[in-house]
Amino acid sequence: MITPHMEARVLALYPMLGELPAPDLARLFANAAYMKVPAGELMFDENQPCRGFPMLISGSARVIKSSPSGRDLHLYQVLPGETCILTSSCLLANAPYQARGVVQEEIELVLLPPGAFKLLFAQLEVFRNQVFNRFSERLTELMNLVTAVAFQKLDQRLASLLAAKPNPVAMTHQAIADELGSFRELVSRLLKDFEHKGWVQLERGQVVVLDAAALKKFVSL
Repeated sequence: MITPHMEARVLALYPMLGELPAPDLARLFANAAYMKVPAGELMFDENQPCRGFPMLISGSARVIKSSPSGRDLHLYQVLPGETCILTSSCLLANAPYQARGVVQEEIELVLLPPGAFKLLFAQLEVFRNQVFNRFSERLTELMNLVTAVAFQKLDQRLASLLAAKPNPVAMTHQAIADELGSFRELVSRLLKDFEHKGWVQLERGQVVVLDAAALKKFVSL
């Protein structure tokens, strides 16, 4: 059951829903489900049907693509107030997922059934625009990812990641490897090399960037 307090939290993060007439908004929440999913849990897997449209109100999730060898490539992250383009695509095309969604930090979400999503998409222009805008943004990100994977070496991709993250980079070596779609041992070796060059300082559970300019210059070589 969606409580009035929960409705207020959803509307604060997804204000476009407030443009719905009151009766339609009431029906929307009446058909929705509240869920809390702990960190590390699988939200959806490849070839699974889409159960509905999630609206995150806390926490975060990441969408990854797995290879037959077991390596994972980080595609994008979903935060509160955002929409998952893979879910939108699956719902619009009546197609199964082609990637995996994993919870990073425990999430709270309100799940709209597929029919409610399609009704919103058809009737609410501002909602439709947000979905298309997110498609555009994610497509740009994914094109940049394809370029990096195809044309940059792992050490350059690592330098790019470290230079782009808030400093210090609060990620373990394994988390960095997961985001780069590589192995922890390779990432640890490269980080040690970066530390030897004076670009970073390795600490427990984080990487302190000492020379962001050097990292950025290395990326552009």
